[in-house]
Amino acid sequence: MANPTGTFSASARWLHWIMAILVLAMIPAGFNMVREGISPSVQDALFLFHKNVGVLLLLLIVVRILYRWRNPAPPAPLHLPAWQRGVAHVTHGLLYVLLLVMPLAGYIRVKGGGFPIETLDALAVPSLVPRSDALAEVAKSVHYYGGWAIAFLVALHVGAALQH
Repeated sequence: MANPTGTFSASARWLHWIMAILVLAMIPAGFNMVREGISPSVQDALFLFHKNVGVLLLLLIVVRILYRWRNPAPPAPLHLPAWQRGVAHVTHGLLYVLLLVMPLAGYIRVKGGGFPIETLDALAVPSLVPRSDALAEVAKSVHYYGGWAIAFLVALHVGAALQH
């Protein structure tokens, strides 16, 4: 049920901010971990962080989608022009899609490439994709361009929030 006060519930706000903080940390970690010239120890730490926080974000986005399904967002304020409500709706939809696609593409890239995801490996979770360089390369491209897209959408979302 939608919150009758027209505001997001405390649970929705907590989930939003936890995910926001993690995503805001993942974007620079992801772009920096593949930069040439960084020290191997820093690169390893960034890869460990990025892969394992990606697993956490995948779980959180599934929780968030299920929560949103059961608890629809309150309507956008009526004082907003229709075009801004439309852009907000599309932006939120694309963010949800990318928050699901990005960890899945990252998972496929890593496991298809034959690399570990330490959290899942420690829990003895078997790989859900075959070892395949071709599959890993496609997932790598999806993940790379998705990274730029999510960075743009996050910037748009933050900018709109600051403007309002």
